[in-house]
Formats: sequence, C-alpha cells, structure tokens
Amino acid sequence: MHTKTEAGAGAPAYPTFAEATRVWLKIALLSFGGPAAQIALMHRVLVDEKRWISDSRFLHALNYCMLLPGPEAQQLATYIGWLLHKTRGGLVAGGLFVLPGVVSIMALSWIYVLFGQIGIVAALFFGLKAAILAVVLEAVVRVGKRALKGTTLVLLAAAAFIAIYFLNVPFPIVVLGAGLIGYIGGKMNWSGFDVNVLHGSSKSAGVVDALLDTQQPEHTKPSFRRFAIVTAVWLALWLIPVVLLLLLLGEANVFSRIAVFFSKMAMVTFGGAYAVLAYVAQQAVENYRWLSAGEMLDGLGLAETTPGPLIMVLQFVGFLASYRDAGGLPPLLAGTLGGLLATWVTFVPCFLWIFAGAPYVETLRSNRALSAALAAITAAVVGVILNLAIWFAVHAVFSQTRAIAFGPIRFDAPVFSSVNLWAAALSVAAVVAMFVFKVRMIPVLAVCAAAGIALYLSGLI
Repeated sequence: MHTKTEAGAGAPAYPTFAEATRVWLKIALLSFGGPAAQIALMHRVLVDEKRWISDSRFLHALNYCMLLPGPEAQQLATYIGWLLHKTRGGLVAGGLFVLPGVVSIMALSWIYVLFGQIGIVAALFFGLKAAILAVVLEAVVRVGKRALKGTTLVLLAAAAFIAIYFLNVPFPIVVLGAGLIGYIGGKMNWSGFDVNVLHGSSKSAGVVDALLDTQQPEHTKPSFRRFAIVTAVWLALWLIPVVLLLLLLGEANVFSRIAVFFSKMAMVTFGGAYAVLAYVAQQAVENYRWLSAGEMLDGLGLAETTPGPLIMVLQFVGFLASYRDAGGLPPLLAGTLGGLLATWVTFVPCFLWIFAGAPYVETLRSNRALSAALAAITAAVVGVILNLAIWFAVHAVFSQTRAIAFGPIRFDAPVFSSVNLWAAALSVAAVVAMFVFKVRMIPVLAVCAAAGIALYLSGLI
C-alpha cells in the first residue's frame, strides 16, 4: 500500500486513492472534444499540474493504448489509474471517464427519438451535422502534423487512405499492415520512422516514476498466474452476456446482433476513435441498416458535444437499432437496453487489454521496434481519418450518391445536383472559423446548431 510521502523539497506527494478519484472525476467532466483533446487534458493535469507521472511514462502508456483496438483515451486513463492504485485505480479512472458520456448520450437519445423529427429539434441537428465536417478535418490536420514526420510516414498515410477509400481494404488489415511495416523498420533501424511522433520530450519527473525506480510495486511486475486470472475474469464479464443472448434469443435478434457486432468491433478496430467510427458507420449504415448516414452524423454531433469518449456514439447506434426493433418490449426500454449493451461490450474489453497487458508493456519502455510500429500506425490513422472526413462530407452536404466501380476501385461519389447549399455554407463557415480564426470546437458546434434553428425559424430549411 502506498503512503503519501515526499520525494524531496518541492516534490509532489503520492496521491491518495480519494484524491486520485476526485481528479479522475474532474477529467471525466471536462473531457470534451474527442480523443486528442482528452489526451491533452490528461497530460496537462497528470504530468504538468499534478506531476504524478513523467512525460516519458505517459507517452509510453499512450503508445501502448494506440496499438490497441478501441478508444485510446479511455484506455490511457485506465492504464495510469492502474499504475497509481492497482486494479481499483484503473476501474475508477476508466469507469469515471465514460460515466458522464453514458448518462448524457442516453438522455439525448431519448430526446432524439421523441422529438428529433419535430422541426426545431431537427434543425438543431442539421446545424450540428454541418459543423462536424470541420471537426473531423481539424482532426486530420492535427494528427497529421504530429504523426507525419518525414516522407516515409506521409507515403504510409497516403497508402492507407487509398486502400480504405478506393479499394475497400478492411481497416484492421490497413492498420496492422502499417504496424508490421513499422516494426520491421524499427528492427532494421530504418531512418524513416520517427519514434517520438506524438509529443516533444520532457524531463519532468513524476511520483509514479520515482516509486517504480526505487521499489517496483508488485502489480506492475509480469506474472503469468495474474495474467491468466485477469484474462479469465474479464473474458467472462465480456462474453458470458453475449453467449446468453445468442442462446436465449437467437442470432437474428437485435440484441444478439448488437452484442456480436460490437464485440467484433472491440477486437478489430485499431487506430483510435476515428478509425472505430469509420468502421461502425460503414457497417451500421450500409450493412445492418440500423440507422441512416444522416443519423450517424447526428450521433457524432451528440458525442462531440458531451463529455466522455467520442466512441460513446456507439451507444446511440445501439439505442436506435433496438428502439426500432423492440420485439415485445416498449421501444424506449428496448432502446435503453440496446444502448447499454453496446456500451458494455465496447468498454469491457478495454479493461481486459490494460489489466492483462500493462505489466508486460512496462518492461518494453525502450523497445525501438514497438515505438516504430506506433509511428507507422499513427501515420496510417491519418489516412483513416481522412477517409472518415470525406465520407462525412459526402453525406452531410449531398443527399444522393452513386456507386463508382472500375476494376478493383470501388467508392461512392456525390451526385452534385443533390447538394444542400445551406449545409455546404454552414460547413464552410465552420471550417473557416476553426482553421482561420482558431475558434474552439464547442463554440463552433453551438453556433452552427443555433444557425440551423435560425434557418428553420426563417423558413429556409
């Protein structure tokens, strides 16, 4: 058990569990703006302000989380919480990180299905959809600046975009392929891979590092017995509900489909939240037809304006899917259960990856090949996000698309005569506000939502 001791004059004290819980709650309530903003918030609070963890160890944890499927910001919070206060610390940090989003998205999902088609509410979402394009484009630029350090990584990003957008190569293959290239590059000491693509270096010390350097806590040491127990427990929590649904309700039931689909998503969606969204949008809209492309944009707008991971949009998808196929249940109850089920099978695996793998990752802090693999994956994610930006642009601004097929090339092109001029104008205004005038995301979303309402009240939409 850790004690609250000082490492020296002016040094920070090791946080108590209660103190850490208050800080994790603060981070959760302020975690607007998607994974990049959330990671930046955690870095500022945990590294710069509290000095609980050093910059190098923060980045090492982030590197591991970016190699995992699923939402890297929530996994990063879980990892650092685990470092500080073992399993209970990881549960509190990761759990609190998603709790505000669960509550917010569920409330907004109810409002959406009850009032979403009423004029003024639909107009609000019209404005939000137009602003989302600017948000995603800004993510392309932001991630690109930090990730594409050199010609090799630029080419990897371009190849990832071409493979996804024009050749329909599955996202996991693209991201894992990039990671393999990076790993080989690191092993061969190729100069094209910058292993510190995410942040600059820092000499800041942290109380966790001081402890690990003097007397490594038992929970951070690799142990096969602990690994086996942790894996068995979290696999049971994850998969037993899925198996029971399949046995009791059958494969065709909407709850079974939600459980299976989002469980698969939890295993294959590498590359962060935006890669997850691109994959889910493709499958939920085009394959399962649980919701329309416009509704997917509405859900992303809800997730962008609420605290918590951007991936909370998956709860919205699960809500709509079960709301519209409620069986014998009241639709709102079915939607609530479907949304919570999607959230459960999305986030339970995140705890498995951290609690099972983190002790081993702590022993790989200086592994060049792993760092090079991260650099390559981060570059590929830029291509994934660009694909998402174009997909959103096409469906937010144009009401019709047509399929283009030429040899192995397959993609949807917009029908230019179907352009919505007001949506295009709002999207351009949002892009100018964020890129030229450096307006923050939340004000842009708020103004665009208000503009949508104003257009409705004036009879223009």
